[in-house]
Amino acid sequence: MGNRLTQIATRTGDNGTTGLGDNTRVSKNSLRVHAMGEVDELNSHIGVLLCEPLPDPVRTLLVEIQHQLFNLGGELSIPGFELLKGEAVLALDEALAEHNAALPRLQEFILPAGTRAASLAHVCRTVARRAERAVVALGAEEALKDNPRQYLNRLSDLMFVLARVLNRMDGGDDVYWKSERMTRSTAG
Repeated sequence: MGNRLTQIATRTGDNGTTGLGDNTRVSKNSLRVHAMGEVDELNSHIGVLLCEPLPDPVRTLLVEIQHQLFNLGGELSIPGFELLKGEAVLALDEALAEHNAALPRLQEFILPAGTRAASLAHVCRTVARRAERAVVALGAEEALKDNPRQYLNRLSDLMFVLARVLNRMDGGDDVYWKSERMTRSTAG
């Protein structure tokens, strides 16, 4: 790994560049820095979600995800380096299968709403999608491994499922979209 931070206010970024983990400097507006920032924001939103009352298995899962997102950010900060392993993607697949199996099948679209914890999980889902788009954009310009893109894709799906799980805590349910089309078809 690159140098550990010992000083936060270095002023080296005052000219609009930032240092990567391989000691190169790039524009703060580069696709790589955008992708790193989106992953960092996602990790921060998960940190906010962790402030909520959560079932222990969900809390443990989210803490592990935070560590893997740090690995992902580290991988993005060092071109050509791999920190996020395929096992991390498989772990999300397993968590998806486990949590989704306990949920009823969706019959209608749901709104990103419900309990505070579920709503925060939905925010994490949308930020994960944005981070995924940033990684895809970077991958169109530079060679990247598949794991970062796949991890973010699975994570956004998992956050949707976890939002549904969290809405069911204490006997709650999802908030369903009331589409005009569906209302007309059931009224007639």
